[in-house]
Amino acid sequence: MDKFTTLTGIAAPLPLRNIDTDMIIPKQFLKTIRRTGLGKSLFYEMRYGEDGKENPEFVLNKPAYRKAQILVAGENFGCGSSREHAPWALLDFGIRCVIAPDFADIFYNNCFQNGILPIKLPQSEVDKLLDDASRGANATLTIDLEAQEIRGPDGGVIRFDIDPFRKHCLLNGLD
Repeated sequence: MDKFTTLTGIAAPLPLRNIDTDMIIPKQFLKTIRRTGLGKSLFYEMRYGEDGKENPEFVLNKPAYRKAQILVAGENFGCGSSREHAPWALLDFGIRCVIAPDFADIFYNNCFQNGILPIKLPQSEVDKLLDDASRGANATLTIDLEAQEIRGPDGGVIRFDIDPFRKHCLLNGLD
């Protein structure tokens, strides 16, 4: 697992509540135990139409967000079944950090075990980051795990909490 120290990347806004693991990666893509190749199926039902063509309105299909490494989402992210394929798909797409008001417990734990930093913040701070993320190509955030800070494009800083053991594991690339 790659170490997670500091991440500077584009943040994509996905302000939907209750995004479940079936929305993150639908069941038809769960026939593998390989952790790679799942990124193309991430948010499949939202990213693609019935004809298999990309939905140009979905945030990760927009040119400014195609290389997003940070996802700013709504409450109860990762609810539903316990499939570990959900964080695998996020990671394979390039997402290393998900910020939301809260997460489903199993998904939250699976993120840490797969090198993704899930950050819980109060709704008001998530709303500020959603606003920052809506700036498109200028939606760059810096996540500093050591300092436990998120730096926005305007230079503002938001602090976050993390369990010391989980922090140690991410900083050292341990699952």
